[in-house]
Amino acid sequence: MKNQNYQNHSRIYPFHHLIITPLCLIFLGWTIYRIDYSTQEGIFTGVYMLLGALILALLPLLARIYALKTQNRIILMEMRQRYFHLTGSSFYPKENQLKLGQIIALRFASDVELIDLIEKAIKQRLNPKEIKLQVKNWQGDYRRV
Repeated sequence: MKNQNYQNHSRIYPFHHLIITPLCLIFLGWTIYRIDYSTQEGIFTGVYMLLGALILALLPLLARIYALKTQNRIILMEMRQRYFHLTGSSFYPKENQLKLGQIIALRFASDVELIDLIEKAIKQRLNPKEIKLQVKNWQGDYRRV
């Protein structure tokens, strides 16, 4: 497996990003295009189909949101455990000074640089991209959703 770094850490899940979501959006567009405004029955049928197509288009998005929220909770627990392992103290005081995006970005830092990078992120209010760019020894996340 290729080593992960800032340039290649984004991940595309082909079945979700390239098949399911585009097909659902195509079906939604096709349904909107096919609505028949000439009769009342055609309008009711069109609205019914539009509602179904809209629900179908939202399902992959909803599934992705659930997966990402679960992943974010796991990363937060991982960071709490790593911080405690490295310092012997709770991560909660630091966690309250950081945004979730910053904590997720810090996840890629090695144990050697993590504590200093946490302090720097808090003091300089680094955004997630800036944090990731400052990571010297990138710790890949090969099990991401």
